[in-house]
Amino acid sequence: MEQQMMKGKVVVVTGSGGGIGRDIALLMARQGAKVVINDVGASLTGEGHSTGPAHQVVKEIEAFGGEAAANTDSVADPLGAARIVEQAVDTFGRIDCVVNNAGILRDRFFHKMSAEEWDAVLKVHLYGSYHVSRAAADHFKEQGGGAFVHMTSTSGLIGNLAQANYSAAKLGIAGLSKSIALDLQKYGVRSNCIAPFAWSRMINSIKVDSPEQEARVEKIKQMTPAKIAPLAVYLASDAARDVNGQIFAVRNNEIFVMSQPRPVRSVHRSGGWTPELIAEHAMPALRSSFHSLDVSADVFSWDPV
Repeated sequence: MEQQMMKGKVVVVTGSGGGIGRDIALLMARQGAKVVINDVGASLTGEGHSTGPAHQVVKEIEAFGGEAAANTDSVADPLGAARIVEQAVDTFGRIDCVVNNAGILRDRFFHKMSAEEWDAVLKVHLYGSYHVSRAAADHFKEQGGGAFVHMTSTSGLIGNLAQANYSAAKLGIAGLSKSIALDLQKYGVRSNCIAPFAWSRMINSIKVDSPEQEARVEKIKQMTPAKIAPLAVYLASDAARDVNGQIFAVRNNEIFVMSQPRPVRSVHRSGGWTPELIAEHAMPALRSSFHSLDVSADVFSWDPV
């Protein structure tokens, strides 16, 4: 019997009726946590509502002797987010970790994106992460400890086509996580991000319109949601008590710590700059440090290992 790293802990996992969230919730429970399974049971684009997925995962957990409760509130609603956290406290007596995993996709090229498509994705990913985190923060502060695990994406950290809403939300989550880490560190609260590579409903929406793209998708299918769960459990546990404000990526059997923006090169002129001088001197000196217009697949270009 392996050691239960989450014994005695209570965890909320949003969007855990399927995909990455479900695998995180299952492993949390196997590692001894009591888990609130939150999922509105919507489609990938956020339409519809079903209590089925959340209750099904609760049944799976109870089948192996774990403890879980189902919740179908929307993280996009601040009152709904508060109810998720209150359910954890009312049902299990406390809350020790929030995994902000809930998300939807409305992929569209920027120049074709509607305000509604922009708003819907930001509301679930970024606002949802804020609302649930804010609801849990007071409990964490009062008890002198707690952990946030947020799902970011290389779509935001690096870039991807036709995902302005999703990319903005996911990069926003990285900034949110860092701020939480800074503001709550004195209370023993930690906040970290995972950028997951996994075959899920979200990745399943990738357009396959060439043999190269088809081959890439087949490789991505090796990266199952279960590969993400161990890092999420670790970051939620006391074993990670000194890990705070970091961004990790998981790609099949690889774990990365990701860089965070820092100055890479500078130019100085004692008399200041004019637009002409910037064109003649500053930009030529800085150009070698420019970033290219990469997408995530350009940076993570090797096969999953």
